[in-house]
Amino acid sequence: MFTYGCPLLLKSKNQFEKYNSQFKLLHGFKVVNEWLIKADEDFEFAASIIEDSTYYAQICFHFHQAAEKYFKSFIIAWDLEFKKIHDLPVLLKSCLSKEPNLNAVMNDCKFLNRFYIDTRYPVHWPTQYTKEEALKAKIAAKNIREIIKKNL
Repeated sequence: MFTYGCPLLLKSKNQFEKYNSQFKLLHGFKVVNEWLIKADEDFEFAASIIEDSTYYAQICFHFHQAAEKYFKSFIIAWDLEFKKIHDLPVLLKSCLSKEPNLNAVMNDCKFLNRFYIDTRYPVHWPTQYTKEEALKAKIAAKNIREIIKKNL
């Protein structure tokens, strides 16, 4: 096997396949970790400003984003079908095939789901959210965060 420029001298197809599978595994851990870091950033940002802000719609949006990224990290970790969507109950359903206990956060998903579109675009219905709703969003996102991290 030609190995010019390759740091590994792979002498057989079997060695190459072993190296390739290890590379995919390490790359997978890296990608999952990147999603978790981004999710934690959204969660911590929203949590850090909730007491000193009145931008509750944006805070709720960041809690939604955190939950979405936690689910996507789980989907990537377990090599489930990755969908480029923002619908939390649908993302949760994708995860249930691997871990049925995640269904415990379905109500949290339904609660947070409304904060995606309502908070980002002008709409014809009221989008004023209260501090109490933002605090509920924090609890919902925290529940999702904990159950996902427990099952990774």
